[in-house]
Amino acid sequence: MRENRSRRLLALAGILGAVLLVYLGVLYNIQVNEHEEYLAKSIHSIAQEETIEASRGVITDRKGRVLVSNRSVYNLSFDSSLLKTGQDQNEAILRLLELCQDQGRTWSDSLPISRQAPYSYTLDTLSDSKKLQFLNYLRSVDACNDALVSYMLKHPELADVPEAGEEEDISPTPQEQGEALLDQLPGSAVTSQMLLDAGLSSYYVFSQLREELNLPSGFTMEQARMVLGIRYELSLRRASGYTDYTLVEDVDTAFISMVTDGNYAGAEISQSTVREYETTAAAHILGLVGPLYPEDLENPFYDDYPQNATVGKSGVEAAFEEYLRGKNGRRVISTNSEGKITGQYYATEPEPGSTVELTIDLELQQTVEAILAEAVTAMNKDGLTDRGAAAVVELVDSGELLALANYPTYDPSTYRQDYTELSEDPAHPLYNRATSTPYAPGSTIKPLTAVAALEEGIVSPTDKIYSPYTWRYPGDPNSYSNCAGGSHGWINVSQAITKSCNYFFSEMGYQLGMDNLREYLSAFGLGAHTGIETGDNTGTLPENRPGEDQAPWAGYGQANQAYTPLQLANYICTLVSGGVRREPHLLKAVKSYDNSQVLAVGNTEPVQTLELHDATLEAVKKGMYGYTQPGGSVAAYFQNCVVTAGAKTGTSQLGGDQKDNGVFVCFAPYDDPEIVVSIVIEHAGSGAALAPSAVKILNAYFSADNVSGSITGENQLLP
Repeated sequence: MRENRSRRLLALAGILGAVLLVYLGVLYNIQVNEHEEYLAKSIHSIAQEETIEASRGVITDRKGRVLVSNRSVYNLSFDSSLLKTGQDQNEAILRLLELCQDQGRTWSDSLPISRQAPYSYTLDTLSDSKKLQFLNYLRSVDACNDALVSYMLKHPELADVPEAGEEEDISPTPQEQGEALLDQLPGSAVTSQMLLDAGLSSYYVFSQLREELNLPSGFTMEQARMVLGIRYELSLRRASGYTDYTLVEDVDTAFISMVTDGNYAGAEISQSTVREYETTAAAHILGLVGPLYPEDLENPFYDDYPQNATVGKSGVEAAFEEYLRGKNGRRVISTNSEGKITGQYYATEPEPGSTVELTIDLELQQTVEAILAEAVTAMNKDGLTDRGAAAVVELVDSGELLALANYPTYDPSTYRQDYTELSEDPAHPLYNRATSTPYAPGSTIKPLTAVAALEEGIVSPTDKIYSPYTWRYPGDPNSYSNCAGGSHGWINVSQAITKSCNYFFSEMGYQLGMDNLREYLSAFGLGAHTGIETGDNTGTLPENRPGEDQAPWAGYGQANQAYTPLQLANYICTLVSGGVRREPHLLKAVKSYDNSQVLAVGNTEPVQTLELHDATLEAVKKGMYGYTQPGGSVAAYFQNCVVTAGAKTGTSQLGGDQKDNGVFVCFAPYDDPEIVVSIVIEHAGSGAALAPSAVKILNAYFSADNVSGSITGENQLLP
């Protein structure tokens, strides 16, 4: 019996051992061989997937000084998917917005109805795509759609109806006809007046939306408008599969505690990054970032962007979006039945954007901005307060832009808060005058006219032309131009530049003819985009009026031609480099976020090389050099310059009782040009008034840090 018991025990032990081995095998298989699969399944059943925003790349100047970086922040969003059964969406939104109000936190929405009484349309300030968004939103409300259909049947001419094809056997109903017309309605036709004519007053739409979205009758008009704005934003995002909308960015810990402790339904606090501006300089260069709008998603460039992404909207931020943008990560968050996070699983780690190194020298940029501010402030003592100014500093041998300054300017870190004030400022601080505002060049165009006349054989470097006070168009004594400096007698082309003789260049323009002159202007890059990455204005080449030859006036900078300060700087660079034209650019290099790779560099290669005779270049440069020497118009200012330079002023006539604009271009050193400076100051009275500013910029650049040898200026010893 004892033996039988022992056998049974041994058998039982064997069975238990076998069971244990099987269990251990299954456990090993689950935990080791199929760990990822089972983990994913377990998480999937209790978790949601999140996108982890990658931080944007850093922007630096040419010396590695950080201009724009990132700062971690917390944002408040409303997510309708977080509402539990029985929770009213409208009540939840209102409760959250009232908390924001109480704490002085503002939010924005794009519903084109004003946020305060009398609740009028703000539709006419929107882009065509945003107008169509609102139109489609109204069409989702039956009463509004019926009114729109009736209106379009009465006004079919408003629609862009395609050409008629083959007739269909079945005639559409009036409702179908109206719907089809609405489908073809261009955004430009969607105006406040059109909606009013259709019987859709803002108050009527307001009441229909309240009813459609089941807003409680106890909501005041102000409360209803607050909630309707958020519901509108949520509807725009719902079309792209998103259920949340960011109300407030960069909330503090105290605010977060209020949201968390107050159990605000639908509220979500998420971590993100915002741009941190390390300098107030170069605002127009750096540009701004902002949310990706629904209409932006129509651009294939943004195909893989989430709808709530932050993207570059202007300046460098927009131009180099493909580099600055990081790669978002993915995270799965497991939660319990109470919604508390119980675990996190990273499927993909986020990768920061690349570092963009600009050609700009921050110290020089700051100096140039300060010089412009000083000059304009001094001029404003005459009572004019709407002056603007711009200055460009470009490297001759590469096209790299060392400074691109505007006045007035703004602080990009407070742009949103200051927008209303900035947009209403008569001096237009948001204008990028350096790249986007064309000005009549005045006499700064004379060196180019001289090049054209010399290359075409109209005059040689040694030929002298008698230049009295008045030039008259042959055969038309009533058509003439005067020389501001009086009669200059017998002068050659270099002397004509130095003396800025209108007679001489009227004659050169006349003999060249408009077509020939325009050809040379175009060859130097005028009247076309420069190629700068952030975009620019093409400016305007001169042209003849019907039945009138304007070439004599175009020859000395008149005849309705206009160019940006950047174009003027680039044309002088082309001239003093011997005819080598390069694209002015802001990109020095793009490096991976960890600086392990160089991903891109700026284009320094010539885009065009003009075949110009050495004698032509020397004659023109000599004339500009004479402008800064004793007897030249700006010699008194350039005696304080630490380097020899060539220059030319321009006075852009505005007519009436307005003070003329001042234009100035210069290059230095004279013997081996390294940089070009162009300046425009509105209502400066004359180009010569800008000479002191130009000298200050040259002196700032040609310091011990920027030059290898000792450079002394006219009648000046350096310590």
